[in-house]
Amino acid sequence: MRSLPVADPGAPDHRSATRFLWWLAVRTWPSMVAGLAWGVVWMVSQALMPAVIGKAVDAGLADRDHGALLTWGTVLLGLGLIQAAAGILRHRFAVFNWLAAAYRTIQLTIAQANRLGATLTKRLATGEVVSIGTADISHIGNALDVTARGAGAVAAIVTIAAILFSASVPLGLVVIIGVPLLMALVGGLIRPLHHRQQAYRDQQGQLTTRSGDIVTGLRVLRGVGGEATFSARYRAESQSLRSAGVRVARVESVLEAAQVFVPGAFVVLVVWLGARFALRGEITPGQLVSFYGYASFLISPLRTITETIDKLTRGHVAARRVVAMLDLRRDLAEPARPASLPDGDGDLVDEESGVVVRPGRLTAIAATAPEDAAEIADRLGRYVDGDVTLSGVPLRDLPLATVRERVMVADNDGRLFSGPLRGELGGDDGRIPAALEAASATDIVDALPEGLDTVVAERGREFSGGQQQRLRLVRALLADPRVLVLVEPTSAVDAHTEARIAARLGGARAGRTTVVCTTSPLVLDRADHVVFVEDGKVAAEGGHRELLENEPRYAAVVTRGEET
Repeated sequence: MRSLPVADPGAPDHRSATRFLWWLAVRTWPSMVAGLAWGVVWMVSQALMPAVIGKAVDAGLADRDHGALLTWGTVLLGLGLIQAAAGILRHRFAVFNWLAAAYRTIQLTIAQANRLGATLTKRLATGEVVSIGTADISHIGNALDVTARGAGAVAAIVTIAAILFSASVPLGLVVIIGVPLLMALVGGLIRPLHHRQQAYRDQQGQLTTRSGDIVTGLRVLRGVGGEATFSARYRAESQSLRSAGVRVARVESVLEAAQVFVPGAFVVLVVWLGARFALRGEITPGQLVSFYGYASFLISPLRTITETIDKLTRGHVAARRVVAMLDLRRDLAEPARPASLPDGDGDLVDEESGVVVRPGRLTAIAATAPEDAAEIADRLGRYVDGDVTLSGVPLRDLPLATVRERVMVADNDGRLFSGPLRGELGGDDGRIPAALEAASATDIVDALPEGLDTVVAERGREFSGGQQQRLRLVRALLADPRVLVLVEPTSAVDAHTEARIAARLGGARAGRTTVVCTTSPLVLDRADHVVFVEDGKVAAEGGHRELLENEPRYAAVVTRGEET
């Protein structure tokens, strides 16, 4: 069944991945600002601790002043409490930002998938969509999560540089000049990592698509003896992906090593310089202790900054994939000046074939070639463009959402999703029994261990083809559109079930417009009006029995359908 569109939860600027990430941040700006603020307080409170310890050494221990020692000890305790509280709050807001970014991205991609409909499968591989919903949302969430710690790390380094500069100009210059140089060194590893991650991400999406195709068509592959061929191809692509992953890991390993070695070397340099200044009497013992504390502490903000760069890079790569999906446009364009439909129901007319569907009637379309009937159904539902009018208004002049709301096309490509059957069928509980009865599906529900509350597996794998077809018909009836187009709704059921469905369908759709594309004589005999299509054009129309008697071509098609 062709799904109805959902409302767009937002309209970000899709022109670049950077703007998309910025849009996500702006959507949750209160928590983003709070996370940044608490991240700064968390890191700065830690950065001030070595200075306080140095003061305690100089004023308390060196001068043997117990009061000063107690005072600075109390200040150190206060900083510890502030750091602990700020760390908890920073983490809380960071997690919220992660979840907000990840699930808002999911909302956008699902809404886009619903808007694109059949266009999505033509433009984007299944594996690409799956990867967006798994790996990419995690990287996007991490990009917003890490900003709180990244901002705190920058603030801590600025604070330490200011303190060191006030105590010793050379040490302050070492920090002010050294930190940007370290960042430049680490940044040199980010660019090749970015490119290799992009290549790995593309191969991952392709392999996911391949695996999905193999699982879906496994029975067919075994039937035609193609299992070994596809297995070998999958194995080769899997090894290629592994090699790409190893190339990414090589750069990541160098980056991880640099995150340890470079800050460590920087600490050694600062401590060595501080020791020399202390020996020359240029700084006090307490300041030397502080400098050592700063040097040790600097490892944390420096590693945090490199981690921030890494996660922002990964988030940017993931955002590019999401933006590429969000930038896809439907094959059918919205009208520049949307028209509106008059009140009441009117004729639905396909000018190309000559099919006219009268309101409030059950119309059957019997075509010599089934694909002709399917094409007419697609045009009536405007899944392909055509000269179709509803109440005299061309469908191409109507907003696509209006067409989807008024006309529903239910074919055999519809899927049953996982979850409780009641929710999958939709509709209120009071209408479900009647719909099950009309689709001759009551026995299916009765056989389930928990009835309508039974959890359905993905694609309804526990049901046979005929059972799935009947449940899809139930879902279409419960949707209760004003115009329902059914494409071969009884092709997978036995003759007795088909007869019951044919007898009940008209009553279930009383007062509504229904179109059934079929060559089944059982369904055709129950239709209010039958349209016979040959070579894509209306060749005859009337009642089923009338056409059987007066139209040999129609009789041949229906008889052939009955024999098969």
